[in-house]
Amino acid sequence: MTLQIFLLLAGLGLVIAGAEWLVGGASSLARKFKIPDLTIGLTVVAFGTSAPELVVNLFASATDHQDIFFGNILGSNNFNLFIILGIAGVILPLKVQVSTVWKEIPMSLAALVIFYLMVHIPSPGGVRMLGRVDGIILLGLFVLFQYYIYRQIKDYKPEDTEHKPSGPLYRMIVFIILGLAGLVVGGKLVLDNAVELAKAMGVSEKVIGLTIIAAGTSLPELATSVVAAFRKNADIAVGNIVGSNIFNLLLIGGTVSVVSPVRYSSIFDVDFYILAAGTIVLFINLLSWKKHRLDRWEAALLLLSYVGYTAYLISK
Repeated sequence: MTLQIFLLLAGLGLVIAGAEWLVGGASSLARKFKIPDLTIGLTVVAFGTSAPELVVNLFASATDHQDIFFGNILGSNNFNLFIILGIAGVILPLKVQVSTVWKEIPMSLAALVIFYLMVHIPSPGGVRMLGRVDGIILLGLFVLFQYYIYRQIKDYKPEDTEHKPSGPLYRMIVFIILGLAGLVVGGKLVLDNAVELAKAMGVSEKVIGLTIIAAGTSLPELATSVVAAFRKNADIAVGNIVGSNIFNLLLIGGTVSVVSPVRYSSIFDVDFYILAAGTIVLFINLLSWKKHRLDRWEAALLLLSYVGYTAYLISK
């Protein structure tokens, strides 16, 4: 079992490093050809932070580990909301823009409701699943969300990319190749050894997906939000979490189900409800008399809630 733990951690490390290499190489390549940073942020970087979840879930779906797919999607979103936002809020009371409260957070809740309805409406054969038609709809909604982001920031003056060093072309290509290789190899290691650990410990794939894999694939978001909090940039700390949750549901859920439809089990209903409740509570707190701010004690409650949630998962 020690070997499986080591290989699982190595796989997570490779997945995260692969995402970093891919983003770095692709961003440098884009700058070399004078593509604005705005475009890079909306495409390459956004994909890069979601790449760990995407790769692990593609492997899980393709190898018929349906519970790991749903466990990772819902587990990552709960980890983002309760742990990452909780840690960032303890570091810095998070005062965010009105648009984040009134638009992005309701969008994340709407994406969750749509995802929930898709997996709870039985297919013609009576099976609950996320099918290819569902995936196409989710990807269409993701495109609309990207368009919304573009409309929000299109009036900003893009940074001058002419004087940013991009380095030699071969180096960028090497980083992109290494990034893709890290994602593929790391994703396979994570999935295979998580399944082996679940069998060895007598723990369900659901719990492994909701905890270990979810936490591991959310490390890029954790790093981004914690750094943003230390730099007193509350908008990035909150926007990163809300945006990532929307990406996970629409982009990853859509892509994976188009490639390979995924059967749904009702054992994940509670996790849906917890995620929905957490999102609603966040929305209400940010609308309270504190004028769109999440205080430290509220962030601490998010952390404690996740501890209780994890204890519930393990005790089942």
